[in-house]
Amino acid sequence: MSDPTALKRTPLFTLYKSYGAKVIDFGGWALPVHFSSIIDEHHAVRTKAGLFDVSHMGEILIEGQNAENFVNYLMTNDITNMAVNQAKYTAMCYEDGGTVDDLLVYKLDHQKFFLVVNAANTNKDFEWINKHATEDVLVTNISEQIAQLAIQGPDAFQILQQLTDIDLNKIGTFRFMQNVKVAGVTNCLVSRTGYTGEDGFEIYLASNEATKLWQKLLSLEEAPQPCGLGARDTLRFEAALALYGQELTSSITPIEAGIGFTVKTQKNSDFIGKAPLTKEKENGPTRKLVGLEIIGKGIPRHGYQVFTPTDKEIGFVTSGTHSPTLKKALGLTLVQQPYAEIGTNLKVKVRHKLIDAVVVHTPFYQRRRGLT
Repeated sequence: MSDPTALKRTPLFTLYKSYGAKVIDFGGWALPVHFSSIIDEHHAVRTKAGLFDVSHMGEILIEGQNAENFVNYLMTNDITNMAVNQAKYTAMCYEDGGTVDDLLVYKLDHQKFFLVVNAANTNKDFEWINKHATEDVLVTNISEQIAQLAIQGPDAFQILQQLTDIDLNKIGTFRFMQNVKVAGVTNCLVSRTGYTGEDGFEIYLASNEATKLWQKLLSLEEAPQPCGLGARDTLRFEAALALYGQELTSSITPIEAGIGFTVKTQKNSDFIGKAPLTKEKENGPTRKLVGLEIIGKGIPRHGYQVFTPTDKEIGFVTSGTHSPTLKKALGLTLVQQPYAEIGTNLKVKVRHKLIDAVVVHTPFYQRRRGLT
């Protein structure tokens, strides 16, 4: 671990110790890997509710007369058909179709967009956006001004509803409300989004208000459980949600990574990477992200090689773990297209041994959808 004093800290860092956090270096940030245990926190989110500090995420504001056209040019998804107070998941690509980042775009107003980007990519993304910016847009990195808390799980709705007068039922999936008062904290943006495979909300607020909201949520009689990065990763993995740096990189396209639904090659206007991505959609990708279930003993980890039964190398594991919910060793794996069919027998090299595996459906876990 690097010098702890050199690590970036979220506004909640001073509270971590009092809640029992084990803090690690995560991409230059001092963040909790867990407060109790990864397994305990994982199950809390699947069965009740968990609270995450995700204030390390980056936030970039794009505004101006040409903001919509400019954001639409940067993104693979179609931004022109968004309503105010709608969020959209998208990719941002290089000219060759490789991925700059995957992110959320929030439409605050007709000429004002709020991008939420991966923490490790914030500076890179900001430079990439500025490189293409036109004179009639203003691009501002507001990451240090914004904190983000995520409350996720089947009980998230009823817990958060106790702390606000707005009717959370009015916020649909990938929709949000602005200027919301939550637990006495004003000007919150409350979004029905998340990274766990469960229902829940992400709350954006001023950095100096984060500790107040965190403490208020955890002081409730039916409080969410504080959760760290470990559970966040196992939860998103079971739901087969992409992680930049693993499922998505500069050399992996959104189509290969299974988020081709964010690539709208039919939209009228041009976007960066449109030509190669259009060709890839028309011809089909040469590689595909698939789910693997390990039949033998071993856990697939990021970077492990994948082979056919005849020992031909055909891909690699992007993410893998022992699933706390399903109690199986599972992996997300980028393989050559001919070996992507469900039921295909493959092998994963785990500690110098080839372990039997089979291609299975993803997502590995999907929540039961009920009424809130």
